[in-house]
Amino acid sequence: MRPKVDITQEDTWRIFRIMSEFVEGFEELSKLGKAVSVFGSSRTRPGTKYYRLAEEIAGYLAKDGYAVITGSGPGLMEAVNKGTKKANGNSVGLNIQIPSDQKPNPYIDLLLEFRYFFVRKVMFVKYAKAFVILPGGYGTLDEFTEALNLIQTERIRKFPVIVFGKAFWKGMLDWLERTVLKEGNISKQDLDIFTVVDKPKDVVPAIKRFYEKT
Repeated sequence: MRPKVDITQEDTWRIFRIMSEFVEGFEELSKLGKAVSVFGSSRTRPGTKYYRLAEEIAGYLAKDGYAVITGSGPGLMEAVNKGTKKANGNSVGLNIQIPSDQKPNPYIDLLLEFRYFFVRKVMFVKYAKAFVILPGGYGTLDEFTEALNLIQTERIRKFPVIVFGKAFWKGMLDWLERTVLKEGNISKQDLDIFTVVDKPKDVVPAIKRFYEKT
């Protein structure tokens, strides 16, 4: 018979683990300077259209002096870290410990490991001047919609959220406008929280235009 686990005691120690992740993240990422967090699918294969475009976007960001932060995994995260590295930029990865054992890609200069998704999310937001949302799945949608919600509810200051790839995101964008907005679940200005671009060279100018207006 398995011994009973004292959940109260376990929760107490969990608080210290959470605190240690916050402390390490704050200490390491506070040294970055200006940075952009980029999100995208871990399943996109090297050599495909969006993999190449992600590399190109990262190159533009790095050449403009931005450190580039990803989730450190394969797919578009790898492409972004690779493009940053090739452009001699500061390539950062925030890895998450999950059962599928996501291994960091080899193009990272600074790697931080996280056990807790919510701590990792704070790091993506706190040290980023902008979010770039590449084609992706549930994880990418989670980061995208959480950023929108935080800005909409004024829990954080508005910052540029750049959605890349009109063809990929068209269905969702149409649904937001024709269904969610029409039903009154968001307001017209909520659709202005993010900007959609279709060319890698347009990402940095979109970020700059935002800050020129503020």
